[in-house]
Amino acid sequence: MTETMKRLSTILLLVAVCFTAQNIAAQPFAAHEDMSFFITSAGPGNGANLGGLEGADGFCMLLAEAVGIEGKEWAAYLSATAEGDSEAINARDRIGSGPWHNSLGVLIAENVEELHSEKANLTKEASLNELGEMVKGRGDTPNMHDILTGSTLDGLFVEGDTDSTCSNWTSSAGEGSAMVGHHDRQGGGANPTSWNSAHPSRGCGQANLQSSGGNGLYYCFAKK
Repeated sequence: MTETMKRLSTILLLVAVCFTAQNIAAQPFAAHEDMSFFITSAGPGNGANLGGLEGADGFCMLLAEAVGIEGKEWAAYLSATAEGDSEAINARDRIGSGPWHNSLGVLIAENVEELHSEKANLTKEASLNELGEMVKGRGDTPNMHDILTGSTLDGLFVEGDTDSTCSNWTSSAGEGSAMVGHHDRQGGGANPTSWNSAHPSRGCGQANLQSSGGNGLYYCFAKK
């Protein structure tokens, strides 16, 4: 992708983000003051092109502020692979030290180690979006339980030559792939009950993500 195309993609993404945030801001829901974890109620709408990690983090902040949570630093739970002079990034290293609570104030995990263990309160009922709603999962219509992470079970970037991050969250093409987790801990794939590393997506476009039970959603954590 050329630099010009990247800039145009970023501009279009920002427009989509602003439009989505304005629509969500109209919702009459105020999140619990302790909210520090949520699944995005929507993606920017351009498949797995989230504007890179910076764009994904910014979208988390917009959604949080739309439900009354201000003054917190937000990070998307997304890993990135090494590219050029940039080193690989692990999702677990981006999100602070915890503890984290959902939009109703329910504890999700005390710390990073607990988050990546069976002690974490990561179920369909607890893994809510910022609006306090359960995200549709297996058995619902439409199923949207594929959550973008680009990560292993331990929250690390996926090693190897296969694309696991849709070009580090800048691609919405039909080709490529992103590792996804199942927020409802159900379904198929190599690790169907994993919240962060169930299987690769079928591509990076919005239709590709939807075809395997996703919608371009991802996890957001408050770092502090």
